[in-house]
Amino acid sequence: MTATRENLAKSTVKSGDVASTRSGYGSVVRTTLASARVPIKPVKINSSSEIEVRAALPGGARRRRFVKGWKKTMGVISKTFGVVFSLLFEQEIMSYVPASGAPEPSPVASPAAARSTRAPAPQRRDFEAKLRAFYRKLESKGYGQGPGKLKLHIRREHLLEDAFRRIMSCSKKELQKGKLCVLWDGEEGLDYGGPSREFFFLLSRELFNPYYGLFEYSANDTYTVHVSPMSAFVDNHHEWFRFSGRVLGLALVHGYLLEAWFTRALYRALLRLPPALEDVDALDAQFAASLRWLQSARCVSSLELTFAVSERLADGRVLERELRPGGRELAVTERNKKDYLERLVRWRVQRGVADQTEWLVRGFHEVVDPRLVAAFDARELELVIAGAPELDVADWRTHTEYRGGYHDHHPVILAFWQAIDRFTNEQRLRLVQFVTGTSSIPYEGFSALRGSTGPRRFCIERWGRTESLPRAHTCFNRLDLPPYPTLQLLHEKLLLAVEETNTFGIE
Repeated sequence: MTATRENLAKSTVKSGDVASTRSGYGSVVRTTLASARVPIKPVKINSSSEIEVRAALPGGARRRRFVKGWKKTMGVISKTFGVVFSLLFEQEIMSYVPASGAPEPSPVASPAAARSTRAPAPQRRDFEAKLRAFYRKLESKGYGQGPGKLKLHIRREHLLEDAFRRIMSCSKKELQKGKLCVLWDGEEGLDYGGPSREFFFLLSRELFNPYYGLFEYSANDTYTVHVSPMSAFVDNHHEWFRFSGRVLGLALVHGYLLEAWFTRALYRALLRLPPALEDVDALDAQFAASLRWLQSARCVSSLELTFAVSERLADGRVLERELRPGGRELAVTERNKKDYLERLVRWRVQRGVADQTEWLVRGFHEVVDPRLVAAFDARELELVIAGAPELDVADWRTHTEYRGGYHDHHPVILAFWQAIDRFTNEQRLRLVQFVTGTSSIPYEGFSALRGSTGPRRFCIERWGRTESLPRAHTCFNRLDLPPYPTLQLLHEKLLLAVEETNTFGIE
């Protein structure tokens, strides 16, 4: 079963321009990303937020009413009764791209960006200490150390298919111990970090795209995603979610960031933590508001609620589910209200996705021992996996170095930062991805960027002629920037380089 993907990019170099390049251990020639055939069938996603409310009627009669939306629910209730720091191996990866045909949002405006802003100093130090300890434990246990290699030979036009076949054929030992090496079919170059970063960038952009039916956007935005209830209708969905978990684990072990922001509930699931009321907000804000009202309500026993709910399935059938054994006959009181709300939250978060989520978590733990990530909370794990999407230009400039005669006050460098000021946040992220292989920034900011051999700052080096396009060396986080005579020309060349290019080759 296959579904043809839209052509994601076309390279269009103006007459007289030299093709933009970037490198693994040499240089990388960026070209066109062709259409790919992906072995996942598109699925139309529908959802229902209907719940059952049992209302006490005059004369003691009882009936069931299905209400949709918190206003109606509240009406019934009121009448009757809520980077990365020391990376072991190579690098990091990315920011979320919406489904085909959807508007492309700026990551700055996303809820994920708000959640990923840096914590106050004491919390940052505590998190960074946890991060250092985590990677020390990985190293001591031989994660990603070899001696064998985990080689991924990938065809760009069959990215998902090749990655699925290779990663799912690996044993648990190979996934944990193998040193990752990504080889792009038909492209010369050695993997010193750049090809692997791009692999996770492109793979996460495809795999977690709601277009393919495994995941869907949260109720609040088109930035964060969670497991789709309709994924149950995708062929072989158990293995696809297991594969998704393995991808998350490999990215974590090898220190690469992913271009996907999940709802907090998924990170709690990876840590085997129970869902929280705030997780319901991302799924159904109206239902969450009803739960918060119930949480603060008095005399809950007068509402005549029981430990049972009804849900409408995708095929139209209605099922009554007990939140605990014998729940139909167990009344909700002030004494057991807390237990009732916790079970109701768990039911709403897991409704229709419990099985799929379990397979994803299982795949993740096949790569990463759950005891090793237990030190993190859900927000911290999110920062380790997805990084901080909002780009701080001041931090970027502070931690940039120059070579080839350039310096902080050189006219070309001054023009470069003026061009950056003109860029949208999305364009800035694309430039960072062009140079480093990832558009995500480690939690600690640009000071924590890493190259093929360890920490390596963002670097701008003088190179080439004014008719050339900028080029990048992703293994060294280096931008080769010609000495353009005007701000306008520099701005145009930068945009052309980062928006019209894509691949690896050797110089």
